[in-house]
Amino acid sequence: MASTLERFSPAALAGLSARERRLITVGVVVLVLVLLFGVIVPLERGVSRERTALAKKRADLLTMQGMAPELQGAPPVASAGGESLLVIVDRSARESGLAGALAGSEPGAGGSLAVRLEKAPFDNLVAWLARLSLQNGVIIDAATIEKSGAPGLVNAAIVLRTG
Repeated sequence: MASTLERFSPAALAGLSARERRLITVGVVVLVLVLLFGVIVPLERGVSRERTALAKKRADLLTMQGMAPELQGAPPVASAGGESLLVIVDRSARESGLAGALAGSEPGAGGSLAVRLEKAPFDNLVAWLARLSLQNGVIIDAATIEKSGAPGLVNAAIVLRTG
């Protein structure tokens, strides 16, 4: 090991020709640039992007927490136009971009509707459920939401009923 380090000593480098010293200098500069622009800069950009996304999610959470008491006290809105719950759910899911995630629905007792969604974007799902409640008076009786493996996508089983 000592002989390996001795090859990089100032005395050993001074013994090289000018062409060899330039070649080593250029090689070191290229190595530093590759490390800097090939590893460090992309990592820093990724960390910065994730910090921005986290800050946005925290702001969204604070907004939702601030609106929760207001929404809990609001009376449910009656179903628009006397449409069936199945029609309301289907139409609003398509409008919310969840049509492809709808895996099925089954009528239940007391006019309820069990809906299954697979690989649904979580943000779209939450916005859709809020819109169903506010615009159509739909009540969520039960919900099971699980991650689907892909970031931001969930599988959900939701039981809905009209208010």
